[in-house]
Amino acid sequence: MATRLASLSVDLDEIPSYFAIHGLGEVPAASRHLVYDVALARLDELARALSVPLTCFAIGADLSRDVAANGLRALAVRGAEIANHTLDHRYDLTRLGRDEITRQIAGGAREIAAAVGEAPVGFRAPGYTITDEVFDVLTELGVAYDASVFPCPAYWAAKTTAIGLIRGRGRVSRSVVDTPRVLAAPTRPYRVGKPYWKRGGGMLEIPVQVTRGPRLPFIGTSVTLAGPARARWLARACVGEPLVNLELHGIDLLDRADGLDALAPYQHDVRVPLGQKQDAIEAVIRTLKKAGYTFVTMREAAERFAGAA
Repeated sequence: MATRLASLSVDLDEIPSYFAIHGLGEVPAASRHLVYDVALARLDELARALSVPLTCFAIGADLSRDVAANGLRALAVRGAEIANHTLDHRYDLTRLGRDEITRQIAGGAREIAAAVGEAPVGFRAPGYTITDEVFDVLTELGVAYDASVFPCPAYWAAKTTAIGLIRGRGRVSRSVVDTPRVLAAPTRPYRVGKPYWKRGGGMLEIPVQVTRGPRLPFIGTSVTLAGPARARWLARACVGEPLVNLELHGIDLLDRADGLDALAPYQHDVRVPLGQKQDAIEAVIRTLKKAGYTFVTMREAAERFAGAA
């Protein structure tokens, strides 16, 4: 039987990104950098305790702070892969002109390389929203793999509804909804065609994970909200896939006690106590290991699937 692979990836979106999603005002100063100042060490501790490598998708502009750059560099020295999550985490990346799309992707890569000493080979778009034009830019820039496509009906419907509700309450969300055609994309690693939700001969895509069958979301939000018992069920619903990619966000290792009271009324997972979140993530990782999965960085997974996709 072929080796079953799993990866643990983390998008290091700082707290202002969540205020932008919910159309909220200025972020309290004490909360602006909680992902790098608090959550990053917790992620590192969790990964080391469970003996799994991290793949961190970093936003280039965040690395202007020495605390962030040094923390990310320390993770890289310990074997973490550092991948590109753009320069400024513009949710409207796909609606920008070609030159600005290129600047956002190339600029993110440049800042990451300066911080950790190695250029990233992987990319994930803000909000999982991507287009053929973005793929063209990624190809021109020599990116090895993308990890943005999220073929999940439940997530797409929830995101669309949430943006509508925010608008109905008189606020403006910065979030952007992808075309529903993305829901027809493959759920396993594949080479993109044109349109990108079809197979072709383009760059390697590692989709955001969904369960077998109903394609339920298997991401940090769903896992931490589910709690340990139901998180195990979600993990078992992914068993059998050649690659299971658990995608977290830095905020998955924070709760309202860390200084997120202003966000808690709008971001439900912030209300979940940190200990319960950690238990749920640990339950997933242990379930996958018990099922025979070997954890690798996404770069290693991409190398494995590059010839087979």
